[in-house]
Amino acid sequence: MTDHTTGQTTETEQSADHTNPQNPEVEPHDNRRQALYWRLLARLFDDEEQATLESASLAVVEDIGLPSALLDPQASLDSIVQRHPELAAEFDGLMAPAPDPDDGARDRAAEVRRAALVSKVLLNVFASDSGTVTAGQLARWQSDAGWLERALGCKPGELRGGRAGGGSGAGAAGPGVSPIGTGGLGTTPDLSRLIPAIGPELGAIEADLVKRMHLREVLADPKLASQLTPSMSLIEQLLRDKNNLSGVALANAKALIRRFVDEVAEVLRTQVEKATVGALDRSVPPKRVFRNLDLDRTIWKNLTNWSPEEERLYVDRLYYRHTARKTTPQRLIVVVDQSGSMVDSMVNCTILASIFAGLPKVDVHLIAYDTQALDLTPWVHDPFESLLRTNLGGGTDGTVAMALAQPKIAEPRNTVVVWISDFYEWRTEQLFESMAAIHRSGARFIPVGSVTSSGRGSVNPWFRERFKDLGTPVLSGHIRKLVHELKTFLA
Repeated sequence: MTDHTTGQTTETEQSADHTNPQNPEVEPHDNRRQALYWRLLARLFDDEEQATLESASLAVVEDIGLPSALLDPQASLDSIVQRHPELAAEFDGLMAPAPDPDDGARDRAAEVRRAALVSKVLLNVFASDSGTVTAGQLARWQSDAGWLERALGCKPGELRGGRAGGGSGAGAAGPGVSPIGTGGLGTTPDLSRLIPAIGPELGAIEADLVKRMHLREVLADPKLASQLTPSMSLIEQLLRDKNNLSGVALANAKALIRRFVDEVAEVLRTQVEKATVGALDRSVPPKRVFRNLDLDRTIWKNLTNWSPEEERLYVDRLYYRHTARKTTPQRLIVVVDQSGSMVDSMVNCTILASIFAGLPKVDVHLIAYDTQALDLTPWVHDPFESLLRTNLGGGTDGTVAMALAQPKIAEPRNTVVVWISDFYEWRTEQLFESMAAIHRSGARFIPVGSVTSSGRGSVNPWFRERFKDLGTPVLSGHIRKLVHELKTFLA
């Protein structure tokens, strides 16, 4: 760095391209990589540009043949890849875990190149400016966040609870994991173990950007509204503000909500359809059509009719596969807390309820509540219409929802009640006793703390302990867990 009092260049800048004479074992590549990471840290924690680190990083980037636009805070990753398409493949899986080679086998030149690309991705996503946000800036950030998700080995939108859905399967971050990697500034970054923490942070940043955007003015302008990409944060804001919109703005808001709902529904429908509902019903004779012909069984059962002289198999009986499934009509009652902290669960469960409502012999009822309860069952097949009737925010009183849910339990043995909430309730003991009564009646009661892609959510410890003692522990985590539980009950 430059000492501003003397004008002399310090050792940091000198070592960016040369081996330290006092430590000949330090390679130039290590110094270059560290210079890039020091610049990354400086820009993440301080808006003021550090001239010495900027000049040293520029020298490194140009020396390794990368475009200087990687150091331009205003350059989006889309624009860089558009001008340099050969870089697209390098960004994909950039931060995914890789075998840690022996020190002698490390490609230090490749690590410098990777450090430059990683720094660009992280700065574009996590070093957002303050002040008012335009629709274009939000769209650019969403695109850059998509590149970060791709770099981590995920699909764009996956970590933010968006359209891609699905989890990475990565475990929780272990102790001592730094923002740059497990080995500080001297090793290649591996952020994959931080995925469970990165997802919620991305969602929080996006929510802040949406709040700082003059959304009503953007929605009123079709050209600006067309730049918006629907996300969970944006949908939350639209649902909160829908009663204050009219005309073109309301039409654009509804179009964004429907687009998001359709995209999430496509992902969730795939998860639900991975397993079939119901066991084979062998009391129903198989339909005698060619597509049901069990060729292997037919040959096996007719082997006694084999003629060695003629080398022919005479078949006197054909065997067919059973395809009819034995299903008992099941009733699924979904109760969702629509308070402000549960918007992610509200959106996901409304869509999920509509998907299960489309399955044969599954009678789905949907109830949303805060201090008042709303029976959304008439619109359960259309999650878009259901969401438009919700009213996010307010307090929480589950007893009003229980008053609607209990009369719907006609046959307890064939009923499952899914209750999604953080369970921070006003009438705690009264509500829990009603829930325990449902469980004792023979119905399946599934308390769910969160139904999000990130799995993050807090649950009232008082309820958590009592549900555990009751034998119905709170299901909290990825939405796929709830899908699995429901499929197990309905099968």
